[in-house]
Amino acid sequence: MITFKQTGNFNNTERFLNRASKLDFQRILQKYATAGVNALASATPVDSGLTADSWGYEIKTSGSSCSILFTNSHVVDGVPIAIIIQYGHGTRNGGYVQGRDYINPAVQPLFDKIAEDAWREVTKT
Repeated sequence: MITFKQTGNFNNTERFLNRASKLDFQRILQKYATAGVNALASATPVDSGLTADSWGYEIKTSGSSCSILFTNSHVVDGVPIAIIIQYGHGTRNGGYVQGRDYINPAVQPLFDKIAEDAWREVTKT
C-alpha cells in the first residue's frame, strides 16, 4: 500500500499567482519597447538617418502571451533597408555589400534586462 501525506499550504503559490494576474503587461512591455526603439535608432549606421529614424514597435497580445515586435518603415523599392544593412546585399554591378550586425548587439542588453526583471518579479516574496 502507498500513502501520501501533505503538510503545509499553498499560500506562496496563491500570492504569486494573484500578483501575476494583476500585472499590467502592456505597460511593462511599453517601457521595454521604447528602450528598444531608442537602442536600435542609436545603433543603426547613419547615411541619411532615415533608417535610424524609422524604428517603431507593436505590442502583440495573443491568448496568454505578449510580445514586442520591432519595426522599421524605411523601405526603398520594396526593400527594407534595415534588413539589407544587417545582412548585406548585392549591388547592380554584381558586387556585394557586407552586412553589419547592428540589431543583435543593440537589443541583447534589453533582452537580458527583461529576463532579469521578470525573474526578480517571479521570485519576489
